[in-house]
Amino acid sequence: MAEELSDFIEASGLLEYDPEAIDSIYKKNPIRLLRRLWQTLLPIGLFLLGVGWEKIIGSLEKNERKTFRAKEFTQLLVDLGPAFIKAGQALSTRPDIVPPIVLEELAQLQDQLPGFESNLAMACIEEDLEDKVSNIFIEIEKEPISAASLGQVHRAILKNGEKVAVKIQRPGLREQITLDLYIVRNIAIWLKNNIGIIRSDLVALIDELGKRIFEEMDYINEASNAEKFKELHSSNNKIAVPKIYRQATSRRVLTMEWIDGIKLTNIEAVKKLGIDPNEMIEIGVSCSLKQLIEHGFFHADPHPGNILAMEDGRLCYLDFGMMSDITQQSRVGLIRAVVHLVNRNFDKLSYDFVQLGFLSQEVDLKTIAPAFESVFTSALEIGVNKMDFKAVTDDMSGIMYKFPFKLPPYYALIIRSLITLEGIALSVDPDFKILGAAYPYFARRLMEDENPELRNSLKEMLFDENNLKLERLDDLLTSATQEKQLDSEKILDQTLDFLFSEKGLILRKEIVNVIASKLDAIGWKTLIKLNNKLPLKIRSKTLEKSSKTTTSNTLNISPIKKLFSSSKTKPGFKRKIIFRKIPKILTTSDAYRMGLGVMKKTSEKGLIRLVKVAAGVEQ
Repeated sequence: MAEELSDFIEASGLLEYDPEAIDSIYKKNPIRLLRRLWQTLLPIGLFLLGVGWEKIIGSLEKNERKTFRAKEFTQLLVDLGPAFIKAGQALSTRPDIVPPIVLEELAQLQDQLPGFESNLAMACIEEDLEDKVSNIFIEIEKEPISAASLGQVHRAILKNGEKVAVKIQRPGLREQITLDLYIVRNIAIWLKNNIGIIRSDLVALIDELGKRIFEEMDYINEASNAEKFKELHSSNNKIAVPKIYRQATSRRVLTMEWIDGIKLTNIEAVKKLGIDPNEMIEIGVSCSLKQLIEHGFFHADPHPGNILAMEDGRLCYLDFGMMSDITQQSRVGLIRAVVHLVNRNFDKLSYDFVQLGFLSQEVDLKTIAPAFESVFTSALEIGVNKMDFKAVTDDMSGIMYKFPFKLPPYYALIIRSLITLEGIALSVDPDFKILGAAYPYFARRLMEDENPELRNSLKEMLFDENNLKLERLDDLLTSATQEKQLDSEKILDQTLDFLFSEKGLILRKEIVNVIASKLDAIGWKTLIKLNNKLPLKIRSKTLEKSSKTTTSNTLNISPIKKLFSSSKTKPGFKRKIIFRKIPKILTTSDAYRMGLGVMKKTSEKGLIRLVKVAAGVEQ
């Protein structure tokens, strides 16, 4: 038993991924390396020979043959074991490396393997927790309820009577994973040195994968992730996270609260709990966006088995082995990219990808912008809220494979997370669009975030020079009114509360600037008209010349009319609600200050104009 539980790498004291230390270990133990090389390189070599031959004779040009080989490759990774499964999952989010047809098959890769013997599982518990199983649990089921590449889960009851789930790592896992990573890394080094057409740094990719797998194999790290996630979402009474039992947790054993829940994809079972599946999806999308944009700490593996609907109406997250961090700078960059996408400013969008680390500074962006335009233009025609995220990412995959993109690890995990989440949502609502669900949230973050870059992005999104983009505002309202339980008055109250809050200061300033500019333009136009009606002898020549210039800044109320007209189509919207709020608006101190600001700025603009007229300066 001890021999079966032994782990060569565990015994060497290697607890973190270290390529140099791994290289040193296996140079001293060539027998283990040669044995695994035979087990891996032979099937890989045979597969590559088959693909190479088909490429030579031309049969690989057929799509059905490409699909067959992509499926064969995916199954090969499963047969080779945990490290290769994890590598395949990592590659499934790398359109910059993998052709689209292979990408599609890798996306179907399931991390499911047969369980290992229960006597080995019990022995692992006793070895790691340094106590007999009977002293820790009243009862533990011998057969696992689920098994994956890294471990399996058993149902149990602690001595205090609490029901728990016990996750136990596969015996010898660290050794197998490390040896496979060592082999694959050396293959990557050879390819990097000898095959010049591979632009991505495969060695760096393997090292990133190794780092993440080692983190995932450390259940103490997973326990900390779960506790951190729970703390970050503690204010949300709709989100549940299992309690971690530290006294029964080690690097290879994780004991957590047992959760009775239903997979969101099991729609009928969720409905039997008296829960609306659509509401669960909304909670999940909202939580995911908070993870990505607010906290910068997100669950990178939200598959159906890891998100459960509970009887009390909460959504429970499980399995915190695969988490990722996003820096504040990257979060700001992502929101800024969304703004440029919505504004169809593909030149700026290309530059955003440079800032985010997707493209190097040396890349010629003149070829990238048209490619973005070809992907997004048709999708944007139907509106962001109706855009098919999966279809867009598939098109983007083609661009990323064609052009010199290098995807940061966090981005690959984000895409994987969102595609998985959208897949779950589509099983509930076939018309679900994750970008439509996310768009109002991005807009709200734009308005609320005090980051100077995002404030500039807000200005860019809502204002075109001195013109407020009321159509854009209408788009946001349309997205908001897609909620089934719409309370128009509540939405309006929230909008007003935001406008007259501290966070709404930038928007109030911009509104003051817009109104002042419009009033100034109206006053200027009126002055020109009055001048034209005066006798020729006393007319201002400067004003006569200025009358021939454009007065495009004059007040145009057609967008306002359009906004109010479209409001008729919004469910539950009544325009009289707005008129009821006018007294509330006028009595606020901020509205008073806005009025003074408009008067001040209009007066300043008017005075400057008069001085220029007096000086004979044409405007």
